[in-house]
Amino acid sequence: MSEAERIDGPLEGHCLCGTVTVTITGVHKEIDICHCTMCQRWGGTMYAGIECDGFVLNGEDHISTYDSSDWAERAFCSRCGSNLWYKFKPTGARTFLAGLFELPGGLPIKHQIFIDEKPDWFDIAQDSSRKTGAQIIAEAQAAGFTFE
Repeated sequence: MSEAERIDGPLEGHCLCGTVTVTITGVHKEIDICHCTMCQRWGGTMYAGIECDGFVLNGEDHISTYDSSDWAERAFCSRCGSNLWYKFKPTGARTFLAGLFELPGGLPIKHQIFIDEKPDWFDIAQDSSRKTGAQIIAEAQAAGFTFE
């Protein structure tokens, strides 16, 4: 379990049309940002995700998943197209799209990853850890994960 502080109580969120609802518990008080080109194509720009210790999904008949690589699964609502989550397949760990939930203000950014793939037409004002794609892959490999 992460050392991050947790938000009190569960948070309930939903896709744009409301068909898929997500209740998350043990919600980490920080946002993960990914600038990789896959996230850009998936959502138009960066992916902002929130980690949690547990979740309950409703409307599962309307959830579609896509294996975007050997190690990643992305999910979306098949009715309205809203992005739902990113899952790191080797561990099963997910981050849910932060925009699904009404989050409290002032959450810090945990880190920005694949910063070397970020478009130059925007910047995030909040100071946070920034890692290149090569750094993230090296960290994952050092933890025993393989990528082909």
